[in-house]
Amino acid sequence: MSSGITGEARTPLTSSPVVNGGSNVPLVPTNTVTTATGLTVRTRIDPVLTVDDVVRQLCINLKVKDSPSNYALRDEADELVTNDNLRRKIKTKVNLKLVNAPAREARETAEKLKLRDDATTLKMTLFTLQKYIREEQFAQSFINCSGLTDLIDIIFGAHGNTLAYALTAMQNLMELDYGWSTLDDAFIFQVVQILSSPQSLINVCRPATAILKKLVEADPTSAPGTQLAASSSRGPPILPPDSVYRYGFSVVFEQMRKGVGFLETVISRLGSADTAMAQHSMMLINSLLSHASDTRWEEFIAELEKLNVRKAVVRLMSSHTIEDLTSSILDFQANFIRVTYRKKTTLIEETEPSHAAILQAIWTNSKLTESVDETGQLLRWRLLGFDTENLEQEFNDVGVLGLECLSKFIDMDPDFPKIIQEQLSRPPARRCPVAKASNEVVEMLSEHWAIFAPGYSTSTTFQPFFLDFYKVHSLATHFFIRMWGDSGAASGDFSRVSALVRSQAKVALRSENVRPWHEVEHDFTECEYRRVRERQMKELEQDDDLLSKVPVRNLRAKLYKESFEFVRQQRIQCLMQGAWFVNALPPNSTGSRDSTRRPSRPWRFMRLDPGLKYLHYVDSALKFAVRSGLEDLPDRIEVAAISEIATGTCAAPPHVLRDQSDLPPTFPPVASPLSFSLLSAHEGSLADQIAPDQSRWADWTDGLNMLRRDGGHVSSKETAGFVQALTEIGLKIKLLDLSGEMVELPSGLIAGPPPSNTDFFFSDL
Repeated sequence: MSSGITGEARTPLTSSPVVNGGSNVPLVPTNTVTTATGLTVRTRIDPVLTVDDVVRQLCINLKVKDSPSNYALRDEADELVTNDNLRRKIKTKVNLKLVNAPAREARETAEKLKLRDDATTLKMTLFTLQKYIREEQFAQSFINCSGLTDLIDIIFGAHGNTLAYALTAMQNLMELDYGWSTLDDAFIFQVVQILSSPQSLINVCRPATAILKKLVEADPTSAPGTQLAASSSRGPPILPPDSVYRYGFSVVFEQMRKGVGFLETVISRLGSADTAMAQHSMMLINSLLSHASDTRWEEFIAELEKLNVRKAVVRLMSSHTIEDLTSSILDFQANFIRVTYRKKTTLIEETEPSHAAILQAIWTNSKLTESVDETGQLLRWRLLGFDTENLEQEFNDVGVLGLECLSKFIDMDPDFPKIIQEQLSRPPARRCPVAKASNEVVEMLSEHWAIFAPGYSTSTTFQPFFLDFYKVHSLATHFFIRMWGDSGAASGDFSRVSALVRSQAKVALRSENVRPWHEVEHDFTECEYRRVRERQMKELEQDDDLLSKVPVRNLRAKLYKESFEFVRQQRIQCLMQGAWFVNALPPNSTGSRDSTRRPSRPWRFMRLDPGLKYLHYVDSALKFAVRSGLEDLPDRIEVAAISEIATGTCAAPPHVLRDQSDLPPTFPPVASPLSFSLLSAHEGSLADQIAPDQSRWADWTDGLNMLRRDGGHVSSKETAGFVQALTEIGLKIKLLDLSGEMVELPSGLIAGPPPSNTDFFFSDL
């Protein structure tokens, strides 16, 4: 970079007049400033000045001929000095560099991209571009110079590291809420093709995945202020023509469909040895699940199911990279709770082609022949065990989920026709209603995994058996049929057998985050009726049978949602009050001795603003009384930039360990269970903190998760316990109300004769 600086000083280090608004009194220098020519001067910068004033006086003192507007200050890490961070740079005596202003640097960078005459120069230009393009001044000038057009052209033709740098530059530009609204379908398809290629390098796939994720999330309903506007109007949000919030799931999915093997390749990368690659792929899948549009939802989910995405995630649960992927996997679980709930609440329509095709497959695979009953009415679906021939009514409570479960139950068992024939060979009163039993199992599994409503998942552990819902359903339905036969049940015993199966399901599916699958199979296939019945009788002695009734289960589901929302508001209030945390060692540096040096400011106070858009914070060497409001908190993190809250990932600095324990610090530092990291799909970790106690950790990790548009997931057992406790307390109170309302008050009471002696009223007087 050409600085245009001239001056009489020719030594590597010299002194400059004081930059303090006019005073020439010699004072102790605060910083050193180095020019592009290698000239380094000591200078004292007055913190009351603006950056423009500092640069102007430096240019005057150093006799720079060019306009001061062409220059700016950066620190040794190339962070731009602004009015917001100038005082901090002065206070910590950071070494500064006098360099090209962002606008000037952007113009020169855009010119170099146009030339593209030397591969090495182009690569270095892109490497610099990916650092600076996050800055608004640089980005605005770069866009005005048509630099974005040249960057896109490079992405279409580059390979290897050059492509990786170009994609990373585009990824960083897209952190801004402007400047990339011109990205068209051809560009999106190019990124899809890059990701579809199994030969693409990992450092290419990471930014490409992040770009697609950003495009998926940039739908019109996500634009700032649109949610508030939507609540006061009926039409779609009206956005300016240059808004970047013009993409979304539908736009991206249209190009994904054209990319051969795109989803298959993304899902295969979940097994990548590179943890960051697996994490980016998981975050993209979660983003697609969270933003899937109604028109493409069924097609997208069907494609994911076809590619066995659930099995890929289950394998990931037990892999060696699990520590870094826990939060993303829990998000995936929460997303599939929403998928399952949507299927369960989607009503069956026999005229709907997709539903009709499944029904026809069920009938064909059953190998039954329709007939008429003794009254002359059609006898078809009742042969499978339904109560009526009205399938829309039969699947009313379980929807498409029940239909799919019955279909897969039949597909998994080649002997299903024999099962039906065996039931039909029995007297009508002794037949097990297989189809009705299938729907009942769907209901009890939905209750077991709390599939009550979208956005209300409180699971803090992995649920691999839930992700194998259809297989568990098949096992439990076979168990239902077996218990029906072993208990000699008749048509009036359906609820009794259902209670047996419900009891066994609780036992078989317990501790699913640590239990092997073969034990689940054993509990359903080998357990005898007598043992199940004996255990159930013991349970009935302890539990009120009223709690298993359908109206009570529905009431619990309603109270569960209300309790979740109550705890969510409480957690967000904790964020708005603010709290002190320890600045932790980042996850990727806990194994480096260089990373264990004592931070200059080990404490951080964070507070959520009333608009729920930013986390404001201040770093400090010591704790101090922070005033209400945001005046004491100069720095901030955008909540929308937080794509994941990872827990238990970072360690306390050694000096903090020494302050809190007599034991010497370990090396490498051990990750604290009270730590959490705010991760961005673009920048990695935005913050690494350690909470002072378990309650504060639960407040913040769950509060930040609950702030997310998709509801995220609950990280702590404490929060999950609060939701469950409030639900049970509310349920008991409601049942007390119901019990009181059902008491029959007698009428026509006879008072009887008055007491013979009333002196007892005054016996103590």
